[in-house]
This record gives sequence, structure tokens and C-alpha cells, in this order.
Amino acid sequence: MKRLAVALLTVLMVAGCSQTGDDADPQAPGADPVTVFAAASLQDAFPEISDQAGIQASYSFDGSSGLVDQISGGAPADVFASADQRNMDKAVELGLIEGDPQMFATNTLVLVVPAGNPGGVTGFDSSLDGVKLVVCAEEVPCGGATVKVAEKAGLTLNPVSEESKVTDVLGKVTSGEADAGIVYATDAAAAGDEVEVIEIPGSKDEPNTYWIAVVKGAANPEGAARYIEAVTTDTTILSRYGFGPPQQ
Repeated sequence: MKRLAVALLTVLMVAGCSQTGDDADPQAPGADPVTVFAAASLQDAFPEISDQAGIQASYSFDGSSGLVDQISGGAPADVFASADQRNMDKAVELGLIEGDPQMFATNTLVLVVPAGNPGGVTGFDSSLDGVKLVVCAEEVPCGGATVKVAEKAGLTLNPVSEESKVTDVLGKVTSGEADAGIVYATDAAAAGDEVEVIEIPGSKDEPNTYWIAVVKGAANPEGAARYIEAVTTDTTILSRYGFGPPQQ
């Protein structure tokens, strides 16, 4: 019995070492999850992608510009996903990215109003004058895109509020705090019957491009690479949430 006990103890010790050694699967139960900093518009799609791929992931969703600031300030992240190229380029210039970023999706802007359209908005036009309009701040991807479509339409916008992330814009519309808001088509789709959607002319001509990359100094680079592979190789989930394919 003593010999059997010693043998069992030896087996358990070897098994434990195999899980904690350099060759351990980064996604094995008990392993550190992949820490993903991602644009707020991805907050529904990304967790589903990691669940389907069997990848343990922890998320921080925010405006892309804010995420760059957080990573630059030392916040630990393995993966960064931006809702535009501008903020990904900024991260690259700051030396925060390992390797080449990959484009994985596109998105377009729409105008949303609360169900029933209490502000009487008729389109992306002068009917927005005098109503409570909420948009994203210009440094945020959805805000930068808003400036472009407004300039293209020759329209001067006078928002009552500029938000740091697109989900906050949508929240003010669905709660009735705003008469109208400019958000991504994916966010409008997620809101369902809580909003009415008004197309913005020309917004589909220049969609926002989404980019993903490994963060330099990532604590879990192997897990980060596997996560990015899951995002970029099967776009079924992203498509279901309304995202377009990456541009060729």
C-alpha cells in the first residue's frame, strides 16, 4: 500500500508539472485568459466568438481612442481591436503593437431615433436642427466617421452631447434622453424595436474598417494569436451582428 501511495503521488506530481510547464495549453482550464481590449461596438459579438472557439477571454470594451490611452498608460492587454484604422495606426506609432494588424470587419453609420420618432426627424438633413442630437466625440471612430458623412452631406450638426463610445450614444436614444443619435448599423440592429433607423446617404461608400493585433509585451501571446485567428478566419458571427466583411 505504501508503494502504491508513492506511485500515485508521483503520477500526480508529473501531471501537475505538465500543466504548468512551458508547453501547457494557454487555453486549458485554469490557464490565464486572453485579455482583450476592444471597441464598444464589439461587445456582443466578441464574447460569442471566444465562446464558440473555446477560448477563455476577459474583456474591456470602450471607445478605441480611450483603449489606446489605457494601453499606453500601462493597462495589461493581450489583444487590441479598434473600430478604425486611425486608432490602430496610433497604437502602432506608439510602439504598442506586436506584428502587423489585420483588418477583420467593416461597419457603417446610421441615424437612429426613439420608437415613435418624438422629435419628428425626417432624415439626415435640416430636420436635425433644434432636436436633441447625440453623437460620438470626433476622436472616437464613430465620431470621426460622423464628421466625414456630415461634411459630405454639407450638413452642420449641433449635438447636445458628444460621447466617448457609441454604446453611450445609443443608450441616450433608447432611454429617451435624445431625439436622435448617430451610431453604427450593428448597434442599431442590436437595439431592435427600441429605435427607428434612418439611412445616412453616402455612409456605405466609406465604411469604418476594424483592425486587430497582439499587444506588445502581452502576458499571453500564444492565446492572443489563437484569439485573433478565431476572429479573422470565421466571420459568421460578426456577419450575424451586422458587420460587413473586411475590404479587399
